[in-house]
Amino acid sequence: MAKYTLLRERVAAWLADAAPGGLELKLPPAATNEQLLRVHAADYLRRMRTGDLTRQEVNRLGFPWSKALVERSRRSVGATIAACGDAVAGLHAGRPFAANLAGGTHHAFADHGEGFCLFNDAVAAVRDLRSRGLIERAAIVDCDVHQGNGTARLCEDDPLTFTLSLHGARNYPGRKETSDLDVPLSDGTGNAAYLAALAEALGELDRRFSPDLVIYVAGADPYEQDRLGRLRLSTAGLLERDRTVYRWANDRRLPVAAVMAGGYAPDVEAIAEIHFGTVRSGFEEIGGARRPS
Repeated sequence: MAKYTLLRERVAAWLADAAPGGLELKLPPAATNEQLLRVHAADYLRRMRTGDLTRQEVNRLGFPWSKALVERSRRSVGATIAACGDAVAGLHAGRPFAANLAGGTHHAFADHGEGFCLFNDAVAAVRDLRSRGLIERAAIVDCDVHQGNGTARLCEDDPLTFTLSLHGARNYPGRKETSDLDVPLSDGTGNAAYLAALAEALGELDRRFSPDLVIYVAGADPYEQDRLGRLRLSTAGLLERDRTVYRWANDRRLPVAAVMAGGYAPDVEAIAEIHFGTVRSGFEEIGGARRPS
């Protein structure tokens, strides 16, 4: 959990010292019951709010229940909704990028949470923006090392949302769901093979779907030092992964909201630096803060 504090400190220092003007670090509103009920069953939301969970449900979730945990999770969903709204609004201002410094809770299903995920932030954001007429079609590009099983299940009957997941074939979850496009990767996959697979997947997305918004579930856990990752991407490889997604979106004038998702390396500073690279490169590539040529 310390990675979130470290990431925020890095972003705050960058905004104070080196970032271009016009960028802000905002406190997100908590997702409302109405926003969560567009995704989650009413009984599940009630029991999550009151803590009326079985031992098995708590174990599956991976966190002990507390009111603070629920509030944090609401804020995380609210931040993704806000980031998506800011990215779409920024399209006409030439800065169609925003980031949630947490988020990426892609293992949450309609009626249960698992894998450290209470509520599904990306799906909640898509449905909220769609309800307000801000978007119609969305692509969720998930590069966390673990398949976005909750997202896949929630969107399986939604032809207006395209789910793409690059993940470890033999990693969690043991039972995979079916995304619109799944790219299972072998243990030990390194930079070159990963980036080639990502480029091919984005090309396939292009051929099959035209989104109004991209939600990028970044994930620091394909990192070669990650305890739960099993892939072999370097920090430079992860940064090139981020830039590949951003350049693809920028070439198509698509707004992008990035969420951080997983990261479990023993060196928490390294995780925070990977996440910071995801945030900073988003502004550099599509957020109006171009690097000098």
